[in-house]
Amino acid sequence: MLIGDVDCTGSGKETCDKFGVSGYPTLKYFSPPDTEGEVYEGDRSLKALKKFVKTLGPSCTKGTWDKCSEKQKAALQPYIDMGDEALQKLVSETKAELDTAQEAHDALMKTLQEQYETSEKALKELKDAKAPELKLAKAALVPKPAAAAKDEV
Repeated sequence: MLIGDVDCTGSGKETCDKFGVSGYPTLKYFSPPDTEGEVYEGDRSLKALKKFVKTLGPSCTKGTWDKCSEKQKAALQPYIDMGDEALQKLVSETKAELDTAQEAHDALMKTLQEQYETSEKALKELKDAKAPELKLAKAALVPKPAAAAKDEV
């Protein structure tokens, strides 16, 4: 087993791009024959990570059939029965669908980021413009006398 650390802002940018890492911190794990990795979304404490790692093992694949549980075999069998050509088509269509959804999501995120930045700039300008007036208005208010403290025992 290998645990690695990649700096996506430096020399590891190419690796991060290859595996779709776009945020920090992103934890991914790889179970052969998976070459793209899966994002780990669980607890990030050392105890939880150790517990998670103990659950990893060889994936159930056509090539490791003898290591599969009956439940895994039942889930995998319909895909084995499809044949290689149909599987390749399914994989490429699914990847295309996911890529299209990712592109739409990225475009939305870009639009939202632009809206946020525009709103933040307008808010800052308004605060900067109104701050002197607000300060003078507060200074002109007659302070209210503090409520007399009760002497209780």
